[in-house]
Amino acid sequence: MITNDELNLKRLRGIREFVKDVAIPAEAAVVEANQIPESIVELMRTNGYFGWSIPQEFGGSGLTTEELALANMEISQAATTFRARAGTNTGIGSEGLVQDGTQAQKEKWLPKLASGEITGCLALTEPEAGSDATALKSMALLDGDGGFLINGTKRYITNAPIADLFTVFARTDLNDRSYKGISAFLISKDTPGISTGPEHKKMGQAGSPVSEVFLKDVRATGSDVLGGELGLGFTTAMKALNKQRINLAALCIGPAIRLLDEALAHVKKREQFGKPIAEFQLIQAMLAESKVEIEAAKSLVLETARARDRGEDIATQASICKYYASEMCGRVADRVVQIFGGAGYCADTGGPIEMLYRDVRLFRLYEGTSQIHLLNIAKRILK
Repeated sequence: MITNDELNLKRLRGIREFVKDVAIPAEAAVVEANQIPESIVELMRTNGYFGWSIPQEFGGSGLTTEELALANMEISQAATTFRARAGTNTGIGSEGLVQDGTQAQKEKWLPKLASGEITGCLALTEPEAGSDATALKSMALLDGDGGFLINGTKRYITNAPIADLFTVFARTDLNDRSYKGISAFLISKDTPGISTGPEHKKMGQAGSPVSEVFLKDVRATGSDVLGGELGLGFTTAMKALNKQRINLAALCIGPAIRLLDEALAHVKKREQFGKPIAEFQLIQAMLAESKVEIEAAKSLVLETARARDRGEDIATQASICKYYASEMCGRVADRVVQIFGGAGYCADTGGPIEMLYRDVRLFRLYEGTSQIHLLNIAKRILK
């Protein structure tokens, strides 16, 4: 009988082969077309990438937090869009359901998310509610028939243009302006009144669509309330985000590994002053600093993932992981551009370096900016 360790090694080898043989060769075409070919998306479905974190009873792989982190470190060594295509289903697009959904809600939605038949997204951020997520203005008011009418606008929602299921957060108690007045709703894209705006033109992450979500008199019933209880929406969001911050930290490590690998190959063949630039000590210092930071981030993320799997409170550690890993990735990307010089700045001469540099800049912004995480860490350690 195959052991869990053997199964995990087989899974990681499969992801590594997908990245090397399918995703990386397709990167330029994906950037050019601003979308992943459907044939590759279908292969990702077949490989089970959409269901990594969804329990096995609902058709997913039921990966532990540590196993998911390791898988994310592998898939994110290709252009970020490949991870993002399946990532909302294995992260914030399903985690609220996994954590707090009713049995009926789980049975209705999770198998479809796990198979990749549908794509989920988390509709929390608004034009006036970013870092201060409790400031959201979307309202879900009782309509007199026991249901709700939802109105509002969401902004910068990953996968919104292609999403089939929206986890929408709205205020249901107008007398409570705190997080306790916020509820979450499961809204199908076919529901009248919900629509998405044009795809945002982003600095990087081509092929990963992001847009606004518009809610105009969207009718929801009590069965659409995530968890079946009002006032728990923000708590559910934080549960999902705490796990997602570990996921995202792992997703920052993959590009850093790829960037360092590209740099190592480059410095051995690039010559200046009659010798490979790998022999220059200042180049060596940048390579060594990058390796140290990657390994430190990897250790931090995996230990935090194990702690979550043990049932420990990892809210502080999740913030530390997200902050350190995203900042680390930015530093590695900057060093590698420096090592490549002009080639690293040009899309047509430096291979993937320029693309990766732009892709990873977003890591320090979403799932909480670096500054918000510093404040969060400080608040928690001062208690």
